[in-house]
Formats: sequence, structure tokens, C-alpha cells
Amino acid sequence: MHSLKKEMSKQTAVKHKPIIGIIGDGRLDEDSSKYTIAYELGKQLVENGYRICCGGLGGVMEAVCKGAKAATNASEGDTIGILPGFNPASANIFVDIPIATGLDITRNMIISNCDAVIAIGGGAGTLSEIALAWQLKRLIIAFKVEGWSGKLADTRIDERDR
Repeated sequence: MHSLKKEMSKQTAVKHKPIIGIIGDGRLDEDSSKYTIAYELGKQLVENGYRICCGGLGGVMEAVCKGAKAATNASEGDTIGILPGFNPASANIFVDIPIATGLDITRNMIISNCDAVIAIGGGAGTLSEIALAWQLKRLIIAFKVEGWSGKLADTRIDERDR
């Protein structure tokens, strides 16, 4: 029992890296400006001591994870993919921790509950994640690019005090 307590106190001493949820377009060309933004964002976040959480699939999700893995101090566990289906193999190749939820779009709540959320473009799924993050009182950063992030940047979603 003593060794279990000792091991548990070692685990609690591990430094928490804040987890940033990245949301946006599910499909992008690698030469698009949004892909480049997401790639650079992932790289800079990891280099500055953050972890990435996303939907784990393509587009912005792939780009941000790929950028995170290119960080000079990248380590195993820096990229987390909250997948809509049951198959962890559906994650993009840059995801360290694929979490197959089987929750479909309901998994958006998990991503929206990160320490902060950054949106790059996006459609209806991104819109739902922004709304959930707003209700959860998370910091939301929205890039002024085509898509819901651009439409909602610098805009309050409702009159709630934030």
C-alpha cells in the first residue's frame, strides 16, 4: 500500500500542460492558407508548452497535429484526437492519443471543454463547438478567415457575462 501511495504522488507531481482545442474545416488542401495557419499554430502551441486536442481527422485537425509533431520539443502525448466513431485507426497519422468515442457529433462537447478553443474557418460542426465552448465559458480565439470563425470573430454569441 505504501508503494502505491508513493507512485500516486509521483503521478500528481507531473506538470499539467494546458490542452487547447483546435476546431475548423474538416477538409482542406495542404497548400491552402487555413492549412498553413493550423500547421504553424500546432507547432507554436507545442513549442510553448501546450497540448493539442481536436477531432482527430483531416483538414485543420490534421494540419494542427502535423505542426505539433514538427515542434522542436514535441513529445508523445502532445496530440489528442477525439474521434466521432468507434475505430481509433481512423485518426490522422499525427495523432498520438486517438480516443474513439462512438459519439458522432456529440464528441464536439469534449473538444469544446478544453482549457481554451481556437477556431480556424469551419462549417456547422465548428459552429456547434464554438457555441458549446461559449456556454462552458472557455476562452475562444477565432481566426478571421472564411467560415464560422471569420463570421464570429470579435462577436458575442449572446448577452451572457463572460
